[in-house]
Amino acid sequence: MTTVYDFTVKKTNGSEQPLKAFEGKPLLIVNTASKCGLTDQFKELQEIYDKYNDQGLEILGFPCGQFNNQEFDNIEETTEFCQLNYGATFSMYGKIDVNGENEDPLYRYMKLEKGGVLSKDIKWNFTKFLTDRNGNVVERFAPTKKPSKIEKDIMKQL
Repeated sequence: MTTVYDFTVKKTNGSEQPLKAFEGKPLLIVNTASKCGLTDQFKELQEIYDKYNDQGLEILGFPCGQFNNQEFDNIEETTEFCQLNYGATFSMYGKIDVNGENEDPLYRYMKLEKGGVLSKDIKWNFTKFLTDRNGNVVERFAPTKKPSKIEKDIMKQL
């Protein structure tokens, strides 16, 4: 059976990162954008990461410019923006597409596991997927659902 741990993603420097490295840890996987009205969610994501990382939680951010091009073209600008403005220390990865012809295989898989309302497609920045410690997608959260509002769901997986 396929899990998120079977996928490999690109780091911000272009090297590959097998998600198998996170085996046994619950993951919160988020498509992010630096110039979005929801960008302040970085603050709550970091707070949750600080609170639960020592219990195993990992947060993986995937910058995406598919929604009104609200992400920098240069990944260094993205990481600098997230670190300087929000103190983000959780893992950020290379810019990806989450829908369409060039969608990242991880996102294709997660959307099949947990479709959205009316459609499987990601509708906006900051859609969140939560996995259990076995790499199974257990929940999908809408972009407008703040990270602090899913804390109880995260705690169930710790």
